[in-house]
Amino acid sequence: MKPSDRSPHYAALDAFVDAHFDEQVRLLQELVRVPTDTPPGHNTPHALKTRELLAPWGFDAVAHEVPAALVHDYGLQSLTNLVVQRRYGAGGRIVALNAHGDVVPPGEGWTHDPYGGEIEGGRLYGRAAAVSKCDFTTFVFATRALEAAGVPLAGGIDLLFTYDEEFGGILGPGWLLEQGLTKPDLEIAAGFSYQVVTAHNGCLQLAATVHGKMGHAAVPETAVDALQAANRVLTALYAENERLRGHKSAVKGINCGYINVGQISGGTNTNVVPGKVLLKIDRRMIPEEDPAQVESALRQMIEAAVATLPGASVEIRRLLLAHAMKPLPGNKPLVDALTTHASHIFGEPVEACGTPLYTDARLFCERGIPAVIYGAGPRTVLESNAKRADEHIVLEDLRRATKVVARTLLDLLAA
Repeated sequence: MKPSDRSPHYAALDAFVDAHFDEQVRLLQELVRVPTDTPPGHNTPHALKTRELLAPWGFDAVAHEVPAALVHDYGLQSLTNLVVQRRYGAGGRIVALNAHGDVVPPGEGWTHDPYGGEIEGGRLYGRAAAVSKCDFTTFVFATRALEAAGVPLAGGIDLLFTYDEEFGGILGPGWLLEQGLTKPDLEIAAGFSYQVVTAHNGCLQLAATVHGKMGHAAVPETAVDALQAANRVLTALYAENERLRGHKSAVKGINCGYINVGQISGGTNTNVVPGKVLLKIDRRMIPEEDPAQVESALRQMIEAAVATLPGASVEIRRLLLAHAMKPLPGNKPLVDALTTHASHIFGEPVEACGTPLYTDARLFCERGIPAVIYGAGPRTVLESNAKRADEHIVLEDLRRATKVVARTLLDLLAA
């Protein structure tokens, strides 16, 4: 089918989404109402509920439970990923659509029930409403619309619903790819509606345990203050941030690398010189940086800072290494279709760009599978309140993004 012949079919896809949008919203409400807080990461119940909800539409979601030993070693309680395979005519592409169900705990400050799926002012509120349970529904209803259009299709779709994005994706899409449970030619990962993301930052997370010698605060000369050594580490890290600001990425939408110390713990009591302090460090890496060099330099910086205090030492453990996502040459069909249809449906230019976040879409690119990030949501994470109180999705964004994905699938899979 020539692109010029598809206009009536685009209209049919749009009409299906409109006619079934109430169903789509109800599905999102049901998904939000089952908590998937990570930690603790007990997310198998949500996967099983999702499988149950998809069954009436003829979507056979195969549950793939990750072995408990792997899950527990990873710091989670249970993890089951879902794969829904839809196959059409021979000779076409296999397109994976991947959204994650795990999310950080809700925290404080909510004015809506974080597990209520409440609708107010055209917005649906709840933890994971925007990132990314909404795209469970985007991808399901885009697929339903495509199949209802009556157009000859080739290839297929793999709907992947995974539960390990917050911990890096290794036991989510990474595990499915490693086990050969999905073998797509292209991939669209959950994202937002006003940009087609083709690149993103990498992320290195380290745990640095600074050791001193505990002692009574009345005789500090008998102790080695681990907090004092940790303070020297902090000074070095924040000075490094100033240097990093001068090295900006050439990728639109990405600024510069950054070090964040997200957690500090240590000490035993007010009147005791602390003998141990733990720093948890997050280093965001722009696509131009080499992760091995970044990690080596960061470790040396921490060790050198601790060495300035006699008697102090440090142990450094890697928690996470997520490589940056870089565009692959084969992503053009995805980028062209998504930017064209999003620009048309949203009535404004929607372009390809990068993002300072990191996602599990990188795991597909690392295996040579062209991937982009697109889904339902606002222009920025801040607008959606993702990872903050009152996370929400604007329902009109959800409706329009579903049409964009459905049209893109038609372009990619029409026989």
